[in-house]
Amino acid sequence: MTLKKILLLLITAFIFNIISYAEETDCKNLREMFQNNEAIIYAVNLRTFNADDKNGNGIIEFSTGETSGTFINAIDRLDELKEYGINTLHLLPITPVGEMKALGTAGSLYALSDFRTFNLQLADSQSELSVKNQAKKFVDECHKRNIKVIVDLPSCGAYDLFVNRPDLFVTDNDGAAYIPADWADVRLFNVPDDENLFKSDIFILHKRFVDNMIDIGADGIRADVATIKPYIFWKEIIKYTREKNKNFLFLAEASEAWTKPASDKAYFTDYKKLLEAGFDGYYGNFFELKNWKTADKLNGSILSRQKILKKYSEKKSVIGSFETHDEVSPLIIGGENYAKIIIWLNATLPLNPYYVDGFLQGDDYIYEYSHKKASETSTDDDYYYVHQGQIDIFNFSRKPQGDSDVLIKEHKLALSLRNKYADVIEKGKYIPLKTNNNKVFAYQRYLNGKSVIVIINRNLINSEKIKAKIKHLNKKNKYSFIKNKNNNSIVKSTFSAVLKPAEIIVIIVN
Repeated sequence: MTLKKILLLLITAFIFNIISYAEETDCKNLREMFQNNEAIIYAVNLRTFNADDKNGNGIIEFSTGETSGTFINAIDRLDELKEYGINTLHLLPITPVGEMKALGTAGSLYALSDFRTFNLQLADSQSELSVKNQAKKFVDECHKRNIKVIVDLPSCGAYDLFVNRPDLFVTDNDGAAYIPADWADVRLFNVPDDENLFKSDIFILHKRFVDNMIDIGADGIRADVATIKPYIFWKEIIKYTREKNKNFLFLAEASEAWTKPASDKAYFTDYKKLLEAGFDGYYGNFFELKNWKTADKLNGSILSRQKILKKYSEKKSVIGSFETHDEVSPLIIGGENYAKIIIWLNATLPLNPYYVDGFLQGDDYIYEYSHKKASETSTDDDYYYVHQGQIDIFNFSRKPQGDSDVLIKEHKLALSLRNKYADVIEKGKYIPLKTNNNKVFAYQRYLNGKSVIVIINRNLINSEKIKAKIKHLNKKNKYSFIKNKNNNSIVKSTFSAVLKPAEIIVIIVN
């Protein structure tokens, strides 16, 4: 064989290996990605995701030719999300919503009225495809861009469903449906926790929901208030799903902070039992960040969680639930500086980063139409009901957006660092740094001689002096400041600085 042919064969083999590796990377399943903290998750309400509010009053008025978000027009925003580095979408519920005793003019996304089909509000009337096939087309378009899809499973039923199927619900002595907590627009499902579960209609209907999600190609389910159903229910639903798709992700809305049932007639299954039932992850208590003023709160949360997760035979993880659709916008809590802190914590802690549509654009979710008389309604509610400061899940309303490019740039910077040092951030040890100031978050991610060091002044108002002892640092190491070098220095493994309010320092050590 000539030298030319040998070289040609070697080059061909090299190219083939590159293509094979790329295909393997692109085709990695969501469950594996989540377990390894590789999922960058973006939560969206498809009803508003790409809504066209022409007159800018915040409300979609169909009588004037305005359009709400649909499965089809949502496709137009996927390249934008890809540019942000998003590789996973969390779709807030896409099931039909109730219209009776409803909240808002479109009805809450979480007031489920049918397990077996899809929300017609999300259908494009100009498409020849059925609503289910429109949903499948959207998921297919996500997959073409290597974006995985998690779909929300509501925990309770709408009053409409109770009227048609009262046998599915918990009732009082007078036969009235039971309202869990203060969730006025939904009713509590009656889920057996014994052998009667498997022949119950409520269990069968949940299996039909799973079938639908697999049919459209979804990669996982996020279980709304997963704690409200018994262990045996989730164990069997997850088993049923994994027999169809062993790589299907299950994410539980649960937290260490949740220690009581939502109401006196509701079950309570804590996050540990949910993980034991087969869930791959949960929320954690990161939404408590607004109350964490000291580093020991953050460090304690991370270290205790890692210790617990190691006990399971299969890998488990959490999402960075610093801001969710149930939480007030970080822009209201602490402005852009607080939002930047969330971005860097998401990018560098041992978790799967998580954002809600509008956060990166700087949306504060303040709606001028809140609780005003509606000009149009699809429910029996004549008023625009909203939770001010939270993304609107009750009305046909505007696309989440803001007027700031700062957070998008910050996110891209943080994500580029995360991608460049993925091995350290996804596999590295989490080391709280010894400091002289508990108001400063300081931690190190370490793996095989490389470190990503993050130092954050949690104080949004005042500057803070800080000395932090860095681990695994010697004279041979080279370090560089990726963010905010200023006049900061490292002398004999000790970092010293005066940090401005909410200042963030990121150091790389090789």
